[in-house]
Amino acid sequence: MRSYDDPCGVARALDHVGERWALLVVRELLLGAKRFTDLRAGLSSASQNVLSQRLRELEASGIVRRRKLPPPAASWIYELTERGLALEPVVFALARWGSQAPMTSSSSLSVDALMMALRSTFDAEAARGFAAVVELRLGHDRFQASVSPGGLALIRASGGADAVLETDADTLRALVFEGRAVDPGAVTGDLALVERFVGLFPRPAMSS
Repeated sequence: MRSYDDPCGVARALDHVGERWALLVVRELLLGAKRFTDLRAGLSSASQNVLSQRLRELEASGIVRRRKLPPPAASWIYELTERGLALEPVVFALARWGSQAPMTSSSSLSVDALMMALRSTFDAEAARGFAAVVELRLGHDRFQASVSPGGLALIRASGGADAVLETDADTLRALVFEGRAVDPGAVTGDLALVERFVGLFPRPAMSS
């Protein structure tokens, strides 16, 4: 593993997560463990060899661990350690900062990247007086988005929602950031509640 050979805390942190794709691997695991194939799907521009190398390095740094699920699944998954989970506020702050930079990519967002975008653009003032739980069904992914006076909480879960929005990541991105109208056929439950929900994520003003 390369090192900056610099005693500064920033440099020492970058010794572990400064390689390309490392922090994006962390982003993909913040909402739960994934198989290697799921990580590849979320980081489709990373080659298999590069992704494997990053995972080995993150394991060596105690940020990610690999374990085997019990039968009948019996598949290997990657998950963040306690040390890795401590990077969440760092990744979140970078997402908020980066959202103000000019958009230079036309690629789709991964589902987990979209969840991070929702968290980093949530407008608490626009949500004043609004409290609800909306289930987001994006393919095989299920998320509970809970809006409360404390802000927005996003977890991987299903059930117990006030309304359900079933769509795909690209369409949800267009709903929240481009103002596309919600298709009533994609909603189970209170349509007006879902329409209010998707309006809580204004696109950040670009910094000069």
